[in-house]
Parts: sequence; C-alpha cells; structure tokens
Amino acid sequence: MLARIYGYESVEELIANLTDIQNQLYVQPDRRTEFIQLLQNQDLVRGFESEVYRRDGNKIWILENARAIRGANGELLGYEGTVEDITERKQSEAALHRRDSLLQGVAEATHYLLTNPNCEQAIAQSLKALGTAAQVDRVYIFENHPHPQTGEVAMSTRFEWTHPETSPILYESHWQNLPYTNSGLSRWYQTLASGQSIAGIVRSFPQAEQKLLIQDRVLSILLAPIWVEEEFWGYIGLDDCHSEREWSKNEESILMAIAASIGAVLQRRWTEDMIRYQAFHDLLTGLPNRILFGDRLLQALTQSKLHQGMIAVMFLDLDRFKTINDTLGHAIGDQLLQNAAQRLISCLRESDMVARWGGDEFTLLLPQISCAEDAAQIARRILEVMQPAFSLEGHELHITSSIGIALSPQDGLDAQSLLKNADAALYRAKDQGRNNYQFYTVAISSEVSEQLILSNSLHHALERQEFVIYYQPQIDIRTGQITQMEALLRWHHPDLGIISPRKFISLAEENGLIIPIGEWVLQAACTQCRIWQAMNLPPVRVAVNLSVRQFQQPQLVERIMQVLQTTGLNPALLELEITETAAMQNIDLSIDTLHELRAKGVRISMDDFGTGYSSLSHLKKFPLDTLKIDSSFVQDLTDNSDDVAIITAIVALGKGLKLAVVAEGVETESQMKCLRSLHCQEMQGYWLSPPLAVQTATRFLQTHLQAAL
Repeated sequence: MLARIYGYESVEELIANLTDIQNQLYVQPDRRTEFIQLLQNQDLVRGFESEVYRRDGNKIWILENARAIRGANGELLGYEGTVEDITERKQSEAALHRRDSLLQGVAEATHYLLTNPNCEQAIAQSLKALGTAAQVDRVYIFENHPHPQTGEVAMSTRFEWTHPETSPILYESHWQNLPYTNSGLSRWYQTLASGQSIAGIVRSFPQAEQKLLIQDRVLSILLAPIWVEEEFWGYIGLDDCHSEREWSKNEESILMAIAASIGAVLQRRWTEDMIRYQAFHDLLTGLPNRILFGDRLLQALTQSKLHQGMIAVMFLDLDRFKTINDTLGHAIGDQLLQNAAQRLISCLRESDMVARWGGDEFTLLLPQISCAEDAAQIARRILEVMQPAFSLEGHELHITSSIGIALSPQDGLDAQSLLKNADAALYRAKDQGRNNYQFYTVAISSEVSEQLILSNSLHHALERQEFVIYYQPQIDIRTGQITQMEALLRWHHPDLGIISPRKFISLAEENGLIIPIGEWVLQAACTQCRIWQAMNLPPVRVAVNLSVRQFQQPQLVERIMQVLQTTGLNPALLELEITETAAMQNIDLSIDTLHELRAKGVRISMDDFGTGYSSLSHLKKFPLDTLKIDSSFVQDLTDNSDDVAIITAIVALGKGLKLAVVAEGVETESQMKCLRSLHCQEMQGYWLSPPLAVQTATRFLQTHLQAAL
C-alpha cells in the first residue's frame, strides 16, 4: 500500500529507487529533518503533513503517524507507523480558501465600482483587488470597436492589472485593433456575445487561439462578457501564466457578476455629464432640483454670515394643480409645469435661483436682499405673472400660486430651519385662501407639531394595545407559492388613525421603547403563525424585523427561544430580518449571535441589502439564509442600468453563497418581469400584495391553499 501511494508497484521497487528519502521524496527536504527531529524529541509523531513527489513526478500530500524505535542505549534506530494520502482533502481546503479569498476580493472590487466616482480609478482598483484575490497573473478589460481600416469588429485592451512578476500586455501591438474574425477568434465573439463565459486550458484551445495566447505565456484563461446598454461592449479576462488552472463554476459566476458591475461603471463614465445634469436638475422643467438648491442655499448662508447679510427662501406651489392634472391628463400637467417654470425665471434677478422641489412645488433662493420688502416685491411679481391664462392644446388654464417666505437670520441660521419654516408659511398662505404670500412668524412655530404628539403618545401605545401587525406575503414567482409572511408594525392612534412605522420607529429607537415594542411584535407574529399552522394552512414562515437596539440586546437569543417555546412555533418557521447597519455595529458579536440563532434552527435574512458596503466584505462570515435587495434598487430598475447591474451582481453573489435572494418593493409588472429576467425569483411588494390585516392575511392564505389544491 505504501509503495502504491508513492507510485511504485512493490516495496522492493520502492526501496531500490528511493535511495535518498529527504531529497528524492520531499518537496521541501527540511520537512524530513523536522520529522526525524520530532521523533528524537518525543517518540510519537501524529498528523505530520508534507508534500511529496510520486514516482511520475506529480506532487501529492501525505499524513504520517509514527513511533520511534530505539536501541538499548536510547539511540533512534528507526520508526514504524502509517502514511495516508490526503491530497483530496488538501485540494478541497485549497479550493475553499481560494473561494473565500475570491469572495473577499469581489466584495472589495464591488465596493470600488459602486463608490468611487472616478471611473478609471475605480476599475483599476477593482482589477487589482480581483487579481490579488483570484491569485492570477493578469486581469484585463478589452473593448470592442470597429477596426480603423476595415470597419469589422475588433478589440483592444483598455485596462489591465498584472502580477509584479508578470509582463503586461496593455501596450502590446498584437492586442490592439485585433479583429475577431481575421485573427481566428470568431469563437470568442460568438460565445461572449451570447452572454456566456469562456474558460479553459490554452493547450486545449483551437490552434489560432493558442498561437495568440502563447505569445504572452498564458496557460489558462477565463473570460466574461461586459454589456453596456444591452450591447456586447467587450470582456474582462483572467490569465494564469504559471499553471494549467481548472476554473470553477463559482469563479465563472463571480467574474460574470463583476463584468456586470463594470458595464454599469462604463456606462456611468460615458454618460457622466448627463448623469451629473440629471442629479442636479429636474428633467421636466430644466430647473435645478432640491439637491442643487440645497447646495446653493448652504453657500448663500455661509456668505450671509460672513457679510452679515440677509437671504430669503420661498416655498411656492401651484394652487389646484392636482385637479388640472387629474382632469386634463399628465401631458397637460407637464406642459403647465414647464410654462410656469419659465414665468418664475422671468421674475428673478441674476443672483436668484428657482428650483423644482417636487410635484407642483418650487423653491426660490434670494441671496442678496436688504430687507423683507425685497422678498415681498418678488413674491408680488410672481403672483402677477401667474395671473394670465396658460394656453395649452386648446385649453385656457387660469392658475394661481401660494408662497411661503422665511428670512435668515431671523427665521433660521441653517438650511433645514429655513426650509421647514418657509414650508410652514406656505401652508399658512393656503389656509388664508391661496393666491397670496405669507412670511413665517413665531405664531406658526407655536403650533404643536405631530412629532411631539407622537412622542408623548408612544409611551402609552403598547399598554393601550394601539399597535397592530399587518402581514405582507413574499412570493416565489416561478411557482406562485407563498414562501413567508413579513410582520409589519402599524400604530392605530386613537386620534391620528393608522400611522406608518416610518413616523415613529426612529422615536422608539431614541427613547428605548423599541425593545418592548419589538418583543411584542415577535410574540404576536409567532403566535399568529402558530394559529395558522393549527388551521392546517400551508407551512409558511413568518418574518420579523429586528431593530438595531433590539439586535444588540445581550439576552436576545434566550428571549427569542423563550417566545418560540411559549408559542409552540417551530424555529424553522421564523425568519429574523436584520439590516446591514445592525449587523455592522459589532461584527464579532453579530456573527456569534447569528450563529447561535442558526444553530437553534431560526432562519436569518439581511434586509435592505446593497445600501451599505462594509458587510459585503464580511458577507461570507454571516450565517445568512436570505439577502433582501433594497427597494431603492427596484424602484427605477426598468430605467436605470446601474440598478440592473447592481441587482445582477447581488443575485450572482447570492447564488455563489447559496443564499436566497428576495427583491423588496416590487410595485409594477415591468419591475417583476425585469427581476425575473435577472434570475431573481422571490419578490415582495404592492404589485404582489400590500400588507394585510390579520383577517385578510388569513383569507389570503386560505385562498392560496384552495388554489394549490
């Protein structure tokens, strides 16, 4: 058996050929010295691992267990023991290490691509991160383009990272303006253009491909297509120049995901001027948007403080615009906004600014006024220019406007205060009959704010049983099966009616009430899920969100298990949702807590995935079952190639880590179809079902069961 491990037919053949064990057998001869030294010192050696040569020159890994044989005087005469071939185990360990390293590199590369606004720098950083993590000799990007002489499709290197010991190819002439067809690379174009990757050992490639690659000592290659605006733009490639590497499916999948992200970045570079314009302007009216307005307002405040000047901020909206929009249609409404914007511009001085805040609301900045009357004059001018009818497609539309004005320094020294106070003055103008302007006054601020009411009422809401839970289904589009019901908290205020958690959760976090509220939600949701099981409804999981403070509680696991025990709910039917923010508060504690929950059978999902970066680099450490793509990426999915690229990357990462991927906030059929085309099959959102009260949710599940039967 020992002889066969080393590639010999018999022990005699082994002894005859292996005359110098240390230098003939061991890849690192010093390992033999270490082995003998251990026997000298401790008589017994266990689990001694070494890399050795077989007779044919191939390398294998062995594990040796040995006991020393000593003479009468204690001298080492020899040893006896066993040798085990552990090559497969070592290869598996190496593969796992390579996978983990690659995922880390992908996280780092994705971070650069998503956060660095400098396209060239972001790509260079990502290629370095990817190349280092993948342990390759080159990473490069080729762009397709018409050949300068013939016009046929050719390729040229655009970006490259190389290992310090490897020669770069970026400026090699044979990789510039290289036609696919005339260079024998038609197979590459056809495969990559069809959306597939190319992977393999070069000596198995067609002769023309070998001839080209061997110039740069490439032994193994992996290529993935890059798509920009649904066109095959080029490809990203990995070269191994030191071994005939077999590429794993995981490596292919990850490279495809990176290629998708790079495609989005390239699109960003080409359209950066348009993107910058869109980021700071309203596309309908051409006016600055609230972002640019906010920036200009900050500048104006800084200047006014330096020179002890006065500025004015106005909030304006078009009276009864919604009626026109609803009766005559959005096309007429859009034209009205465009024409109104032009009239507003005509009223302003060169130093002034008007922006579209949203809907039919506009904001105006008057950075150089000497008194309140200056602002009043402009407000009156605006009211006057709005008086004449707007002639739009045969309609004579008479429309007025209401204006609220706040002054600095008297009404606020910061942007937020000025905007809030101008908005309050606007609503006072509307209350005064519209078609007028109002200055902010102290009387407006004396009114009790809704936030204060909520804050005071929140302390008694739990004991008064004012909280209710709605349940929103999560559905697998492929099967139509309900995979789980997410518990969503609502507050039934006796005076204000149903209140969304967006209005009170932050208050509960601040005053610590989120802990008892969160425990109540967990108890109620588990109880309801157990009731559904008792009704013989489908075994659907219930998902419960854990807040940041709740997740940080030291007795969290014990409390959750206590709830499961008292309700009798199977832990497998509970999924806890945490956000990236919660997970990253204390990484080590988060990992320990999540592992403990998983060990108890509870499922874990990461909510709002993609809104943070840090957790990407720790993703493989978290024992997750599900990634939930944040609705912000879904909202503009059908119109935003960046969102498509991000979701593609997240789906690929989830697949590589064997995690379910769920898209949140699906509100339209087109979003659903787009997500399905990106292989994201589990979804949640108003297009599928809004959050449902308990009774409605129960009927929903019953209907689903009947349909399934």
